[in-house]
Amino acid sequence: MEVSNHTIAEATTTAPYLDYAVCVDADNRPAKHVGDWPVEGGIYTVRVAESRTEGIALVHVLGFEGEAPYFNAFAPHRFQIIERVWLN
Repeated sequence: MEVSNHTIAEATTTAPYLDYAVCVDADNRPAKHVGDWPVEGGIYTVRVAESRTEGIALVHVLGFEGEAPYFNAFAPHRFQIIERVWLN
């Protein structure tokens, strides 16, 4: 199943951690992208998930809203994971 617009609560039901990432590249927004877009330098709660359609891991910004086909998924070069917080 392709990951769509997940909340933090939904993401933590499948894995007991949250990743935080800084946006390092917000340039070249695709013309077809409809929805939220990250700000370079912004820190976001994310989940990395394999994309069946793209064949690569994509960064999903939790809480962002976006329409198909992108939903809230971004190429991995746009983000740098800076911290993983385990929820005990």
